[in-house]
Order: sequence, then structure tokens, then C-alpha cells
Amino acid sequence: MSSIALRKTQKSALPQKVIVVEDDAVLGLTIEQTLIDGGIGEVTVCSTAACTLSKLRAGSYDAVVLDVHLADSDEGWEIAELVRAMGDKEVRIVFQTGTPEEIPADIRQLGSVLAKPYDPQDLLDALRQKPVAGLLSLLLRR
Repeated sequence: MSSIALRKTQKSALPQKVIVVEDDAVLGLTIEQTLIDGGIGEVTVCSTAACTLSKLRAGSYDAVVLDVHLADSDEGWEIAELVRAMGDKEVRIVFQTGTPEEIPADIRQLGSVLAKPYDPQDLLDALRQKPVAGLLSLLLRR
């Protein structure tokens, strides 16, 4: 089985402001360094859903790298649903999990899915994918 499942979309430039949601401190720091080394300008790491929601309220991000199972939320994809529902611009979402089969099919449509462990280059490639339009964005275009 492949360690990465990317939507077949047009590639674009890397986002410049990314929030990483990961409750494993070592993995969070590793991802942060991978993104910085890959050319991303600003990386914020949160280990809980509560921290993430606070950061999202305080500012906007171009992408969210989201662990599906967090210490304070076993359904971290709810953060992705919230980002899609409230965002007026397209935000890239990358899910990362050891159990990708547990992500509901409709949630998978919100972004790319990486199965842990994955190659750091796969994360950068996923972040280069064109963002999936959120419901609000689609409604505003009409």
C-alpha cells in the first residue's frame, strides 16, 4: 500500500504560513524543521485541538497539517471541517495518521492524506497541491 494518497490536482507553490497539529512533540518538531528546510516561511506547531482553535482565531494560515488523533480530540478532522466552513479563502489541508482508513470518505475530500510513517518529501509534495475549494468559497463564487 502506498504511504501517500494525493488528490490529482494541479500543483502550485508551497504555502508560506502553516499550522502543524501534532501531539507527538518529537514528530511535531521534525515536521516543523522539514517545512522550514523546504522553504515555508512561518510554521506554528500545536499539540492540541484547543491550541489549534486558539491560533486559528488569532490569525489566518495557508495550510494545516493535521494529525487525526490528538490527546484532546480523537477526531482531529473536525478542525479541517471548521477550517473549510469558516474560511473565505482556500486553505490546503493535509491529514497525517497511522490509521488513514478511519478517516470518513467525505472528510478525505477536504485534502491530502498521508499514512504515518511517510517520507518528508511526500509532505512537501502534498502541500504543493492546489487547495480544495471549501463550501463557503464555492457559494461565494456564484
